[in-house]
Amino acid sequence: MGHKIAKTLFMTLLIGTTALAGCLETGDESDDSDLESLVIAFSIKDDYTNVDENPQKFADYLGEALNMDVSLYPIDSEGAALQALRFGNADIAFMDGGAAWVGWQQYGLEALAADQKSDGRTYYSAHAIVLKDSDIAAAHLDDDPSSDPFSLMAGKTSCHTGWLKSAGMLLPMGFLIGNGYANVIGDANDVESLRTTITNFFNEDASIPDSGTPYYSYSGAVKCLSEGVGDVAFAKDSTISAYCGNEDASTNEDWCLAESDYILLPSYGNAPSHPVMYNPQTSDSVTMNLVQAALVDMVNTDEGKSILENVLNTPAISATTATEHLASYGNLIEDVPGISSYFDSKYEITE
Repeated sequence: MGHKIAKTLFMTLLIGTTALAGCLETGDESDDSDLESLVIAFSIKDDYTNVDENPQKFADYLGEALNMDVSLYPIDSEGAALQALRFGNADIAFMDGGAAWVGWQQYGLEALAADQKSDGRTYYSAHAIVLKDSDIAAAHLDDDPSSDPFSLMAGKTSCHTGWLKSAGMLLPMGFLIGNGYANVIGDANDVESLRTTITNFFNEDASIPDSGTPYYSYSGAVKCLSEGVGDVAFAKDSTISAYCGNEDASTNEDWCLAESDYILLPSYGNAPSHPVMYNPQTSDSVTMNLVQAALVDMVNTDEGKSILENVLNTPAISATTATEHLASYGNLIEDVPGISSYFDSKYEITE
């Protein structure tokens, strides 16, 4: 009887061991066939004279950090990046704030990270700048809550950085329109109405410069203000210090006034840096969390720092979400007439 029990136990153990071995073998085969991969939508040049700028180095770095097969999906525009994520041809993509906002609003894309500015922020603040002896500056500095400096801009001459520039036009006009200071003049679905909206709220002499002209860009807008052409300039928080606030005054622009002559009104919004976007419908959250951690950690390795500098043009990357990174920007620009149609056209988005 004892011999029969021992024989039965042996056969049971043998069958169990064989079955376990079969399960382990099947698991290994499954792991090999289901190797995780990541596809990055990225603008790629035909040739790189500086090998350190080749984005393949970025893909190889992430592949090693994530233990995944990481490849590049070539794109040639922000619109192509949006479409690559939208249709699942890529898992992540770096894109500008406007494209990211469109992707978030129209296609449900999400952000997992954003590149940093030189000061470590993932945004810059937009400001109106006036001269200290102006009535707008007085209303801002008088500690009287009933004094509204923005209302005093009506009828003044404005200095913008250029047509449809973020800090120089979209953000301030979105603020003025959204808060009832300025009224949209013309077709609310046509971005060209913004030009008549500007000249109606300010005046016909509003400076909306073309590229290459004296008052174009951030420096040009402040130059317009400094030379008395305009009464208020729209730029970003670092503009005055960059052009007129250097320790060695001889390195300041020759049109600069004393730095103390410029007054920045309170910021009305932030322009986001380039976020890393993904599609939650085609990418799993576990993988995206790993990608996020790997991107943030790049600053902690020599190779990662080199790629950040030479390939991604940023000192570091921060974790974020679409709401955190894009909401302030979107809440302002959505009041600009025709902005959605403009972005659709700019990024060549078609249904």
